[in-house]
Amino acid sequence: MKRILVPVDFSGNSLKALRMAILFANRMGTNLRVLHVKKSERIEIPFHIEGLEDNNAYDPEICVDKLVEYYSQDYQVEGGIFDFKIREGNIYKEIVNQAKYNDCYLIVMGTYGASGFQEFFIGSNACKVVTRSPCPVVTIHKDEKKRINRVVMPIDLSDESRLKIPFVCDLARYFGAEVHILGVHEMTDDDNVYKIEAFIHQAEINLQKKGLNAIKAFRKGENNTTTTLDYAREVHADVIVVMREQVEMTFSFFFGSYAEKMVHESEIPVIVVPN
Repeated sequence: MKRILVPVDFSGNSLKALRMAILFANRMGTNLRVLHVKKSERIEIPFHIEGLEDNNAYDPEICVDKLVEYYSQDYQVEGGIFDFKIREGNIYKEIVNQAKYNDCYLIVMGTYGASGFQEFFIGSNACKVVTRSPCPVVTIHKDEKKRINRVVMPIDLSDESRLKIPFVCDLARYFGAEVHILGVHEMTDDDNVYKIEAFIHQAEINLQKKGLNAIKAFRKGENNTTTTLDYAREVHADVIVVMREQVEMTFSFFFGSYAEKMVHESEIPVIVVPN
């Protein structure tokens, strides 16, 4: 059975990621593992866990065990395993290594944790996980989703752009979601526009062959990421799926507006798929 991994540091953002990971696990029928990378022997928890007193420092293993116990009532995969793992060391390396060891299908995590947004933006663990993960990574910045009804899949001129189609097909099938195939471009060259339109048509055929509902759209703008986000908000998308290589090719990935808008500032969860 496939496994989903969700790193938890007891921040509110990581708990949103946990709840969304449970949603994915229930729909996909996967095992679910909570991972906590221990940085100290005692931790402060910013919320109440049944069985523990408030405003005290506790052993991380006890806290994670209680957390899994609390959320186990929401995990509804018959024959599935919902457990946890404690690791020590470099946070992003331990997350990536755990995903490799478990051959994980998906990582679901917040875009910032207990240490806050600033640390993430200047070279955080979450950003490093996205760029090094062996599997797709779902990033949660604001509110987690209760359901996945609409998926936005941007397609541009790059060949990598289309490599996410099989993953999107699986995602849409699990959730019964409609897929918005969005052609995006920043130029007016007719040949390039024609090429993107051909890519969109190919994607539509692939989705329809699998019995999935596909909606085509085409948008031009000064910035493909901004264009994608504007469209996703317009159609009330529940998730946006992009390729990691597309993100890495963008100028100033760690500090530029592309990454800031698509991964950090988007209120819509973003799934980054490795090539």
